[in-house]
Amino acid sequence: VQLQASGGGLVQPGGSLSLSCAASGSIFAVSGMNWYRQAPGKQRELVAGINRWGSTNYADSAKGRFTISRDNAKNTMYLQMNSLKPEDTAVYYCNAAVRSSGSFSYNDYWGRGTRVTVSS
Repeated sequence: VQLQASGGGLVQPGGSLSLSCAASGSIFAVSGMNWYRQAPGKQRELVAGINRWGSTNYADSAKGRFTISRDNAKNTMYLQMNSLKPEDTAVYYCNAAVRSSGSFSYNDYWGRGTRVTVSS
C-alpha cells in the first residue's frame, strides 16, 4: 500500500491550492484519512481528518479556509485550501488507515509529503 500526495507548490498570500492523496496497492478498505503538516522547526500537526462516511474535523487554524473531502471509489482524499497565509507554509502529509487485501486489521500509512509555500 502506498499513499501519494500531490498538488503542493508556491502561492501568494490569499491564494488557493488543492492537494490530493491517492492510496494504491492491494487495498480492501480505507478508514480514516487525514492531512498533517510540518512547518520548519515545528512539530507535525493535524490539519484535517475525514472518516469513511464523510464526517470531518479541522484544526482551528484550518476552519473556514480549508475543506477536506474524499472519493471512496478512488481511495483518494483532497484538501482545498483557500485564503492561504504565510503561516500555512509547511510540508503537508497524508495519512490513512488501510486494510490490505487478505488482512483483518487496519494499518497506518503515510505519504511522503508535498511542500506548500505561501509567499509574495
